[in-house]
Amino acid sequence: MAMKYFSICLLVMLLQLNAFAQNDASKGFAFAEKQTGIMLKEIEQAKAAGKTGVSPRTLSPGGDLVLVPSKDWCSGFFPGELWYLYNYTNDVKWLELAKAFTANIEAEKTNGNTHDMGFKIYCSFGNGYRTTKEEHYKDVIIQAAKTLSTRFNPVVGCIKSWDNREWKFPVIIDNMMNLELLFKATKFSGDSSFYKIAVSHANTTMKNHFRADYSSYHVVSYDPETGAVLKKQTHQGYADESAWARGQAWALYGFTMCYRETKNKAYLQKAEKIAGFILNNHTLPADLIPYWDFNAPGIPNEPRDVSAATVVASALFELSTYSSIGKLYRSKADMIIKNLTEHYQAKPGEAKGFVLLHSTGSKPSNSEVDVPLSYADYYYLEALLRQKHLNGKGRL
Repeated sequence: MAMKYFSICLLVMLLQLNAFAQNDASKGFAFAEKQTGIMLKEIEQAKAAGKTGVSPRTLSPGGDLVLVPSKDWCSGFFPGELWYLYNYTNDVKWLELAKAFTANIEAEKTNGNTHDMGFKIYCSFGNGYRTTKEEHYKDVIIQAAKTLSTRFNPVVGCIKSWDNREWKFPVIIDNMMNLELLFKATKFSGDSSFYKIAVSHANTTMKNHFRADYSSYHVVSYDPETGAVLKKQTHQGYADESAWARGQAWALYGFTMCYRETKNKAYLQKAEKIAGFILNNHTLPADLIPYWDFNAPGIPNEPRDVSAATVVASALFELSTYSSIGKLYRSKADMIIKNLTEHYQAKPGEAKGFVLLHSTGSKPSNSEVDVPLSYADYYYLEALLRQKHLNGKGRL
């Protein structure tokens, strides 16, 4: 009888969690639809006032909408949000808008001056192809992968991140997010060179970017002639040996994705170790929305980074489908989404149409601190869609 009672209680609890998750997705997307309608009007008004740019990124210190050109690393996120709105609602108006805003990014497929090809092209054209199977989108992705590959150095084993900086050959942990583009390009084209570059980059990053506690440096600088490691730093974090929150989120998401694409268990194990660092960190608040750096000196009086939380939630939903402790990851992701939906949304009709508040771009340079950011909204909607799919069948 006791076992039967326990089983019934467990079933009831799981059903309640499922209901809460479904409600979060429903509420999150309903709010995102309304806010995005406002955002579209704000974009029109900004352009009528003479502002240029193809996508919204954030708000200025004065509260004005900041639009960025296609070359900005954030340009692909808003088109991606529109694809996600269409994926959830099947409302053709979002489909048409997604196509229009995605088209604005196409010129970036041949821009070899940046490593941010995945953020720009895959978040826009990648979601577009997944949704529509339009051949032109596939062609853009393959061309973007060819362009990104020109930044690969086989001696280092990585794709170069920044140009004209203080480092000879800098590689940032964010670059893990651009590897999905390469994996897909191999699937689309049959050219294995893209896959090999992605694997080399992931392996080299796994070897050199992480500390003994599985936290990640932000930047590792290499000698491009020998491949030797020259410096390890944390450019956007509190200190070189600190754990910048969004950097840990990029690492978690990136290695989870690499496991999906390769089935290399080393990537799964790395993702699980990174998740352990994040979730077991003593400075992680009870609501699981991290401070901008896990080692920031003023905790608990430090800015949060909602963008890091959204990336972590989306990654944990996927990781939960691969790991033997997937139920734990799923419950943590559900909690993050619940807290974001209930406590970190903008007020209806405000923030120029952004969905979430309280993200941190770069605290050391006092840039985009405690503001809405397009990538926070993007990964929030992605996480909601993954949550929805997990409650049904399949994964996003």
